This record gives sequence, structure tokens and C-alpha cells, in this order.
Amino acid sequence: MKIMKFGGTSVGKPERMHQVAALVTAEKESKIVVLSALSGTTNALIEISHQLSIGYKVVAKQKIDELEKYYKQFVATLVTTENAVSKAQQVIAEHFEFLNVILKISYSDALNKDILAQGELLSTKLFCVYLKEKGIPHTFLSALDFMCIDENEEPKLERINRRLSSALKNYPAETLFVTQGYICRNARDEVDNLKRGGSDYTASLLASVLNASVCEIWTDIDGMHNNDPRVVDKTKPIEILSFEEAAELAYFGAKILHPTCIWPAQQNNVPVKLLNTMQPQAAGTVIQKEAGSVGVKAIAAKDGIIAIKIKSSRMLLAYGFLRKTFEVFEKYRTSIDMVTTSEVAVAVTVDNDAHIKEISEELEQFGSIEIEREQTIISIVGNEISKTPDVLQTLFNSIQSIPVTMVNYGGSPHNISLLIPSAYKKETLQLLNKGLFKL
Repeated sequence: MKIMKFGGTSVGKPERMHQVAALVTAEKESKIVVLSALSGTTNALIEISHQLSIGYKVVAKQKIDELEKYYKQFVATLVTTENAVSKAQQVIAEHFEFLNVILKISYSDALNKDILAQGELLSTKLFCVYLKEKGIPHTFLSALDFMCIDENEEPKLERINRRLSSALKNYPAETLFVTQGYICRNARDEVDNLKRGGSDYTASLLASVLNASVCEIWTDIDGMHNNDPRVVDKTKPIEILSFEEAAELAYFGAKILHPTCIWPAQQNNVPVKLLNTMQPQAAGTVIQKEAGSVGVKAIAAKDGIIAIKIKSSRMLLAYGFLRKTFEVFEKYRTSIDMVTTSEVAVAVTVDNDAHIKEISEELEQFGSIEIEREQTIISIVGNEISKTPDVLQTLFNSIQSIPVTMVNYGGSPHNISLLIPSAYKKETLQLLNKGLFKL
């Protein structure tokens, strides 16, 4: 059994959905296909939900009608036979009837989750209509029947395994299953989701609980690149990454892979392949236990970072100071990316500003507080780069013109992280590409 996940751009046009069908039927191995919503759909649903939340039902209705028009145009090219067109139109009618009904319902967080689930439900059902039109045997599995999270929004692996295995046993001769990414049920059995990037997470969780042969993540780029191709002209795909290297890159900004995707697959040593739907012949990137080589492999950038500096000549050397500081962030469920300390100060970075005001007020009991916004973390990732000769010299020689405000080195053998003002991000990535990769 293999898992094949296709993102929004991979199914965002009828011809691409046709291509996905060809890809999933190219091999005889049993597989579960995990689909995201069509590109742009989740953003549209978020906007609809937002308009409802502020009471702008007329605007929400306009957005619903625009989205319905888009889907009607989509299926007009997706399928051609009269029966398939009728089936596809029924799918659209069903889900947009729901979206129109909610205009008359009081808004709630639970309703918001129901709204956001419509994208994946639409994409998978329409894909199955196309498969049936082409005579391709398959079975539709609703992720809401087996994907579930607990009170802390963590996946219930044992229950997922039990429910999914039970469902698969009902179809012993089937080799192609289709399900949704992203959506799940919570501890109250309500429709919920795995947050942004949740389709990657779904695929990795399924690969782990089923001990799959491989977890394939299909996007619109041929694997993980050594730098951000949207910013840097000359980049190249990486052939092999270890789970640790990939996790560092995903967490620190590599957009092709969601950070949550690595851990589940790593638990059962299931290799993850990053592949390109538009260029299926490209080798892509394999993420596995072994790193394959030593040295710098890639650079990633994480925006939206806030630096918080606490200066206190009185408290820093006191026993328990760091613990008390970190307890403030724990209280407000705000994770820390980078940490540096000196005799009179400690500096941390966070990527969530939801509780910055409260955090700052509580930290003021320990000393003076400085907050710097619009910062970016640049992470240089590779296997045992801390042991790579001259890596620091080459790194800093490459960016002599860049104002670096923090450096994290030594906490991980696979990562060197720098904090810079976001205005210098593009220049920094380009300089590092030349200095570290000679590109």
C-alpha cells in the first residue's frame, strides 16, 4: 500500500485532474489517494466564513455565487458524458445548497469548520465522478469516518488505524481508494481540520498507521530545492534528505512540505517522496532515514518573525530565571524558534503575535523589554554541517553586508539559523546561494 497526496495546484484545473487520474492508475500497487481542495477554494471559503462572522451576509452570498460559478465551469471541462455531467452537477448542487443554507444560520466556530471542509469534499467527489466516467475501479472513503483528533488537536493514531483498517477490509479486492486531506473530526465528533498544510499531514499519518511502502507528496515543483526558487534564480532539487534535515527545512520555511508531515512517516520509517505532477518523470526528492551525504544542502527562510529581548542585570543570573521566562510563553501557548543568552540579556523569537501584548507585560517583571517585528529566520540546513570545515567562515563571508541580529549554532548538528530584518531576505538568500552553492 502506498499513499499519494495531490495538492491544490495538482487538481486545480480539469486537465490536471485528468493527469492525476493517469498517475494513480500507472502502477498496480494498492494506493490511497489524498486530495486537497482545488487551488483557491480554501481561501475563498475562508473569506466566505469571515464575511459571515462579521454579519455581511450579502457579501458572503456574492462570494458563494462566484465560487459556484467557478465549479460549474470546472466540471464542464472535467467530464463529457451526459451521466457524468449530471453526477458532477449533483455534487456541486449538494455542497452549494449547504453554503447557501448557512446564510440563515447563526455563525459559530463549529460552522466555520464545516464551511472550510467543503473544498476537500468537493474535489474528491468530483475526482471520483471522473474516475467512474473513465471506467477506473475505485472506492471513495470519507476522511470524516476515520481521521480524528483529541482535545489537544493531536491525531488519535490508534483510532485512525482501527477505523481505517476496518474500512479497507470491506474492500479486499480494491486497489484504489480516494479520500480527503485536511479534514477530520475533533474530540466532540464535530467536523474539524488539521490546519494549513493539513493534507500533507493526513498523507503522512495514513502512511504511518498503515506502514505504507512510500508516502508521495505531489505538487507543482520537482522536489525540495536548495533555495527558494521564487526568490533565487538558480536553484536545484535535492536528491536525498534525511528526516531530520527535511523537518528543519519544513519548519523554517520550505513551502513545498508542511512541518507536520515528517514526524508521522519518520515513526515507522516510511520514505517520503516529493514529486512534480507537471513533470512526473523528474526524480524529485526522497526523504528517508539516511542523509546520503554530509554538508550544506539547502537554505530556507521563515517570515513573520518577532524578536523579543529581555534585559535584566538583576535577574538573569538568578536561579530559575530562564524557566520563569519560558513559562510565560507556555502560558500563552506561544512556541519559541530561536534563543540566545548573555550575562545580562536573553533574546527569543516567535512566529505568533496573538499574545505579544500579554507576554510583554508579564516579562516586564524580569527587566526591560524590546520587541522587533518584521524579522526573518534564515536557516542553513545539512547533515552534520557543524562538522563541515570552514562552513561558518564561508557563510559569514558571503553575507558581510547583511545586518545579522541573532545566530543559533550548535543546538542541532543539521542547522545554522540567522535572524535578519525581513527587508534583507531576498539579498541574503541570493548571496548565500552564490557563497555556499556557487550558483
